[in-house]
Amino acid sequence: MKFSLSGARGILLLSLFYTFSSSALEVSGEWQQGAVIRGTVDAGVTLTFMDKNVRISPEGNFVLGLGRDTGPEVVLHSRDKSGERQHVYTVKPREYRIQRVDGVPSKTVNPNKEQVERSRAEARLVWKARQRDEARTDFLTDFTWPLKGPITGVYGSQRVYNGEPRRPHYGVDVAAPTGTVVVAPAGGLVTLTHDNMFFSGGTLIIDHGHGLTSAFIHLSKILVKPGDQIVQGQPIAEVGATGRVTGPHLDWRMSWFDQRVDPQLLVGEMPAQ
Repeated sequence: MKFSLSGARGILLLSLFYTFSSSALEVSGEWQQGAVIRGTVDAGVTLTFMDKNVRISPEGNFVLGLGRDTGPEVVLHSRDKSGERQHVYTVKPREYRIQRVDGVPSKTVNPNKEQVERSRAEARLVWKARQRDEARTDFLTDFTWPLKGPITGVYGSQRVYNGEPRRPHYGVDVAAPTGTVVVAPAGGLVTLTHDNMFFSGGTLIIDHGHGLTSAFIHLSKILVKPGDQIVQGQPIAEVGATGRVTGPHLDWRMSWFDQRVDPQLLVGEMPAQ
């Protein structure tokens, strides 16, 4: 079939053709606070989200993360040879558990100067590990619980001491005796291990690719080292009560770069014991 386009009318028709011949963009996951969103795009498409260039695998796979307070809308920008598009998504808000505690001695909740300096230096190590953008695609795996036990802390909860809001809790806490084995919820690359950080104690970070990481904290023992390639279900650590805690448990946290996401949205309810 032959056709010709000429003049202003031809330019308008050509523009309309490219506007409506958009490349395929598919996403899975509910757009809610704390969510991990996985998706695919056609070859030749680039994506930008939260001012970041989104890594796309050769097969077209990508992953995004929404923090605790994200919303009410987010915009995913896509670009291909026909131009740029904005994909606007409404983010479902969540209600978080807020606990108010009064009459707590100041020294109990406020670290001294030396402790603050130490914790800031350790936070920089964690931040650096979370900024990596590995090409691996372990994030496509169906994640599993790293151990089974009673859930004693949930994502997004927050305590207010003496009327002063503290930093929200960004993980899910699972109670277990010291020495209980923790396994990898998905494959990845070990990017950080530390035996005794001030707040988090024994700390381990695994990179699942494209900016999605898992952190396991308050550990009594770490069974892997930086650079190790981890497979799902592999023993990686043991539960402990290190750092600023009141008892042995695992605190499992996940991030997409700077966005703190909710691990429980990937694994669902805790299996029966």
